[in-house]
Amino acid sequence: MLRDEKRPEGVGPFITRLTLRGADGVEAVWESRAVRRKGTLTVRAADGTEAAHRADAPALARMRALNSVAAVTFTLGGLLFAAGAALALTGAPATAVSATYFGGGLFFNIGGYASLLQSVNAPRRPDDGYRLEPVAWRWWSYEPMRIDWLSTFLLFAGTLVFGLNLLDSFLQGLSTQQAARLVWAPDVIGCVLFLISGQLALAEVCHAPTGVRPHDLGWWIVTVNMAGSGLFMIAALADLVTPGEHVPVSLAVSNIGTLAGALCFAATGVLQWFEHP
Repeated sequence: MLRDEKRPEGVGPFITRLTLRGADGVEAVWESRAVRRKGTLTVRAADGTEAAHRADAPALARMRALNSVAAVTFTLGGLLFAAGAALALTGAPATAVSATYFGGGLFFNIGGYASLLQSVNAPRRPDDGYRLEPVAWRWWSYEPMRIDWLSTFLLFAGTLVFGLNLLDSFLQGLSTQQAARLVWAPDVIGCVLFLISGQLALAEVCHAPTGVRPHDLGWWIVTVNMAGSGLFMIAALADLVTPGEHVPVSLAVSNIGTLAGALCFAATGVLQWFEHP
């Protein structure tokens, strides 16, 4: 039993990596992202050899399916958002632009929920640390002290707030104050949720508040996602219409920022294809 020594790592109250070492010299290394995305736990023998212990076949198949859904939907959502921004830059009708954005937002909703389900249904590590055990399928859980759950929950919440913003964008004849409250404010709130989610995901990968891990695919996924979130925030701030004015602070910056951020999210979806069991 691996109960002689435990070495937790992480940020604040969150444990992102846990190394358990037994009296026989065997170590089990549990990492939050590796378990959630790949269903693996690393075991090192006393002689230094390593083996990846995986969850059972049904659990891995379920994880692959959720990963595929998230990858496809974030790719399509990002491409539709990029198309909407391109339409806006060419002066297309506002209804066509809003409809394209709304379609992309629906795909983001699905991708966000699939990401949350990955965390909710991730295999669990029993006390002895040698293996991963599957959990019964659940559509929801409440586990705010797990960094992966909190990150994916905030991501999903952000997509829902973006959906409200995109739905309100169809409204016509709004005053400056109404547009700020119904369209601009949800946009900014969604961006903030995306950024917090991304920061938690970065901490999960690096086992520290920040870090550079260029040989880690998970790090690239999180970093590109953070770049997209940052560009979305710039676009949202540039889209503010100040009282007494009839145009945003910078419509060009807003559209270009949205276009670049959307392409980052599409790239994240493509990269996610390769991070699976």
